[in-house]
Amino acid sequence: MRLLCILYFTGVSLGIEVHQTPSELIRKPGDRAELVCRHGETNYRVMLWYQQSAGQRNLSLIGHLNYQTINIESAFQQDFSISGDLSGETTKNGSLLVHLKDPESSGVYYCAARL
Repeated sequence: MRLLCILYFTGVSLGIEVHQTPSELIRKPGDRAELVCRHGETNYRVMLWYQQSAGQRNLSLIGHLNYQTINIESAFQQDFSISGDLSGETTKNGSLLVHLKDPESSGVYYCAARL
């Protein structure tokens, strides 16, 4: 029996268009998954990442990128990394790398942008 981790990815914003790729992934435990988020609003220099675990209603903040400064919540530091650069006057790009240890990594991952 193979266990799978299923990740869905969506963007959240207030009045700006946030694009994310891929929209869903199916991976085995032990794999890594990279989720990419981008938007064109040059004033929005904070990108937040959230996890909604399978079967749960609440969102957990994984961490955020503020310009070039990365902050990951302590509960997520071992299995997640964030990268990106929100400085400058170009399209804002950030990514979340998920180290999938077990099926409990399955869930919906959200990217949000703010001022």
